[in-house]
Amino acid sequence: MTVIDCSELRDELLELASRLPAVPRADLPAFLKAAKEASGDLPPAIAEPLDAFNVSGNEDGYLLLRGLPVEPREQLPRTPESTPAPTERPLLTMEAMLGIVGRRLGLHTGYKELRSGTVYHDVYPSPGAHHLSSETSETLLEFHTEMAYHQLQPNYVMLACSRADHERKAATLVGSVRKALPLVPEGFRSHLFDRKVPCCVDVAFRGGVEDPGAIAQVKPLYGDPDDPLLGYDRELLAPEDPRDVEAVEALSKALDEITEAVYLIPGDVLIVDNFRTTHARTPFTPRWDGADRWLHRVYIRTDRFGQLSGGEHAGDVVTFTPRA
Repeated sequence: MTVIDCSELRDELLELASRLPAVPRADLPAFLKAAKEASGDLPPAIAEPLDAFNVSGNEDGYLLLRGLPVEPREQLPRTPESTPAPTERPLLTMEAMLGIVGRRLGLHTGYKELRSGTVYHDVYPSPGAHHLSSETSETLLEFHTEMAYHQLQPNYVMLACSRADHERKAATLVGSVRKALPLVPEGFRSHLFDRKVPCCVDVAFRGGVEDPGAIAQVKPLYGDPDDPLLGYDRELLAPEDPRDVEAVEALSKALDEITEAVYLIPGDVLIVDNFRTTHARTPFTPRWDGADRWLHRVYIRTDRFGQLSGGEHAGDVVTFTPRA
């Protein structure tokens, strides 16, 4: 597990957070501009590993910042029960950390069809949530590369924890292709490389159609044959060719064998390399008492792997185009 202990840097990080606008959603571009300026003053103990991760990733496929400043439990608002967050909600410390750390990496991005195109997402349990939604809680949220079916999929998924679940049972599972690849038989590896496999899309991107079918084409392995990228979704990949089915099953088995569990606690920011991993979340039991698990999520795009073409800005909202 790749962990950076930030507990000795809290005062410095709180000073950086104090430079940001107090109501981020009132003028998000201004907020993200201030976050970019603050990101240049991150302590070297955080900045250097972030920059290295941004250049080449790592074997685990994620970076965990632990011990960041966070409000005491009693000072936090109630865990949300609806989305999006109110425009007037004051800045939370973990939102500030996502702003500053995220701008060190790249551009915060909203997706028009997802969460009303908002850039900052509250992630919390919701009764009756769809099984593919991050708001589900009592069922496993299956392994997925975030928006693998989207031409402008994010380079990073960032999750910040303000509240853990009561029993601290919820684990974010991360499977890295760099660890899994040696466990995939060579015949399946070569078969899947640059092989387009039909893929369905999440509910938000279906245009109001209940089941449009496999409207995207996703390559499970692509890029550098010796260090490939991963496009994987256990629920949505829909291979039809028998050889494809067999090869995807072999890849799934390998990912299961190397999975790491990360138990997020308040003050954590998890950065998932979304081009080299798949991730999931184990079930937990909400109490609906205002103090249930509360994460904050942002998506970051960089100029790697064709996700930026030039002229983009932090806070841009992009529309859906399926991979073809």
